[in-house]
Amino acid sequence: MADPMHQFEIHKVVDLPSFTLPGVGAIDMSITNSTVAMLAAATLVILFFAVTTAKAAVVPGRLQVIGEGMFSYIDDLVTGIIGHEGRKFFPYILTLFMFILMMNMLGMFLVFTATSQLAVTASLAVMTMLIVIIYGVLRNGANMYKLFVPSGIPWYMLILVTPIEILSFLLRPVTLALRLFGNMLGGHVAMKVFAGFIISLGALAATGGVASLAYVAAALSLGGVVALTALEFLVAFLQAFVFAVLACVYLNDVVNLGHHH
Repeated sequence: MADPMHQFEIHKVVDLPSFTLPGVGAIDMSITNSTVAMLAAATLVILFFAVTTAKAAVVPGRLQVIGEGMFSYIDDLVTGIIGHEGRKFFPYILTLFMFILMMNMLGMFLVFTATSQLAVTASLAVMTMLIVIIYGVLRNGANMYKLFVPSGIPWYMLILVTPIEILSFLLRPVTLALRLFGNMLGGHVAMKVFAGFIISLGALAATGGVASLAYVAAALSLGGVVALTALEFLVAFLQAFVFAVLACVYLNDVVNLGHHH
């Protein structure tokens, strides 16, 4: 249990039969601790809006103010980056933000941190980029090439710039996934390490003698855990916000392709 990576191990909660998908192989349908964490996060998102909008009134109560504030916050984000046409993506961005935020926050308590799994963050990133590509093709058709050909670039520079733009586009889901995964993984590992220091140094200090000075180091480690915990709560919100912002930026590229530079 002292292993800081132990908290990220996947365990089966409900063992279900697998099935074989042609060309893919066997797919295990068992419910894991990661699945439970994601289901819990999705349930909390639904409950949050069910509670905050259950008794909608002209003069909103406290819960309604919180719910409407969240709607307004994401609406301002979407319209501020994409424009009024971006409101069609508001449900997706709001759901994406709330789902990631709930997974991050649950990970701060006794529930498994789903966003510490690269498979989870990569799935969200790929889904976002598929929406960008599909909408971009449907909206712009053959003009999608403009996404990789910045305006104002001399024709002889396009030989260098275009491949860079294409590579940058292909790397977007990778950076989206790794940013969220890395921040959540790193923060939880750091907290676990400092928490381990408290136990180890406390046990050392209990032996008495000069080793009693280890109590000072243990106290400093405790302060480090408290500081890291506060920081992780902030990071949990910021990473959900950054993911939503970048999703809006990528959607803006295809919605307002004529203004792409």
